[in-house]
Parts: sequence; C-alpha cells; structure tokens
Amino acid sequence: MAFFSVLAALALEHLRPLRQPLPHYQHYSRFTQWLERRFNAGEYIHGAIAWALAMLPVLTGVWLVFVLLDSVSPILGWAWNVVVLYFTLGFKYFSDNAEQIARLLRAGDLEGARAQLGAWRGGDASEFSADDLARVAIEQVMAASHRQMFGVLLWFVLLVPLGPVGAVLFRASSILARRWVNSRGSFGGFAQRAFHVVNWLPARLTGLTYAIAGNFEDATFCWRTQADSWPEPEEGVVLAAGAGAMGIRLGQSVSVGGETVWRPELGTGQSPDADCIDSAVSMIWRGLVIWLVAGLLVVIAGWVA
Repeated sequence: MAFFSVLAALALEHLRPLRQPLPHYQHYSRFTQWLERRFNAGEYIHGAIAWALAMLPVLTGVWLVFVLLDSVSPILGWAWNVVVLYFTLGFKYFSDNAEQIARLLRAGDLEGARAQLGAWRGGDASEFSADDLARVAIEQVMAASHRQMFGVLLWFVLLVPLGPVGAVLFRASSILARRWVNSRGSFGGFAQRAFHVVNWLPARLTGLTYAIAGNFEDATFCWRTQADSWPEPEEGVVLAAGAGAMGIRLGQSVSVGGETVWRPELGTGQSPDADCIDSAVSMIWRGLVIWLVAGLLVVIAGWVA
C-alpha cells in the first residue's frame, strides 16, 4: 500500500500542484513563532521543549486520525496517507519556479529573473549576474527536491506502519530547523541537531540518486571531497553530488547588498546557464523515476514471494 500511496500522491501533486502561499504552512509557521516568543530565553533546553511541543501534537494527531480511519476501512487509511503526502510534498511548485527563471534568463530578462529568484528563496538577488542566477536557482531546486520530495518519501516509507507520520516528521523538523536557525542564543540548537539526525540518511540517498541519474564517478568524487565545506553538511552532500552528476560548478561568491559573499565551490566542469536549470529539473525527475521503479520491483517481489 505504501507504493500506491506514494504513486497517488505524486500524481495528484503533479496534476494539481499546491501554490504559495500555503495555508497549512502559514498556520504552522505562526505556531512556531508563538512557541519561540514564549520559550526562547536563549537556552538550549528551552529550544528542546519548544521543539517537542511543536512536533509531538502534530505527529500524534496525524497518527490517531490514521488509526481511526484505518480501523473503519483500510481504504480510508490509504486515502489519509495520500492526503497527508500531498500536503507535505511540494516539489512541483519549486520546479515551476526554476523553469520560469530559466525562461526569463533565455529571454534576457535579468530583472525578472532576479525578482523571481528573490521571491522564491528570500534575500537580495538584485546584484546577481546571469551566471549567479543560474547557479543559485539550480542549488535551490536541488535542495527543494530533497526537502520537499525525496526526504519526505523516504521517511514515509520507513514509518509506514504509523501511516503518514514519517512524512510529517521530516517536513516539520525541516521547517523548525530553518525557522529557528537564527534564534537568540542556543534556542535553535536542538532543532538543528534533531534535523541533522533525521536528515542524515535521506541526504545521502538523495546524493546517491543524483549520482545514478547523472555522472556517477564525478558525483561521488565531489561528494567525498567537497560536501563538508558547505555550511550545512547534509545540504552539501545533496548539492555536491548533484553538481558533480551534472558536470557543473555551483557555490562560488555572489554579490549581496554591495558586498561579496563567499561560498565554497561545488562540482566540476562548466559554469551553468539557463539550459542547465532545465537539465537539473530533468535529472531530479529521473531520480524520482529510479525510486518508483525500485519501489515497484519491491512490490512485485512481494507478490511473487
């Protein structure tokens, strides 16, 4: 049933992708902001308590609904899996952003591409060159494919006896780590450490997926030699493997607010252009097909056995 839940959710997300602003994300973000205001005294333990309060009620609620529906009918439990997966996935609207930036770059509309990228990732992109825009857009879409698709799907499968709890665990822990990264004191430290644990295996499977879908040798070389230089180690695995698989260079310095922001160099080969953005999206979809084929083979093996 897990495979068919994933297949149905992916089909639904592809046919009717969610569009920003996402109401469920906004409600949860307001809840996390409230928790931060109430508990943030700058201490690690306060962050751990707030993390538990942000996670446990949501996970418990998702699991209880699954148990209730599944006890009435397995079809209802399956439908709940599909619905929750649909709302925790979201790669399609990010891939649409990346493809729109590629179209703007090919049309020579740098201002439009800068505005699109700035609205997507946040921050100032007003001084980005065409090369900067292509690099950062590819980084964003690779990272989004991991956070919004591969990581969600892996944890859903790992915890499938609990319904869609795994999908919510990964997405919620990702959100908390990103929302509290700049919190006062060490309040966000527990959220960062928790997501590091949750994200360790998915990041490496995503990197392996990119390697299989692209140039395996270069992907694994860049993974081994460059990933640790990135500020976020798990994201470094994803981006280094993806850059190596495509034979392009990511990272490198960009201009923000009149200052040069240094970033480690990832990958090997050429600097990316607009066409490389589309190639990155294509590689990610190939990776998803690899996962689906592997899942189908497991299902068939179960039937034969």
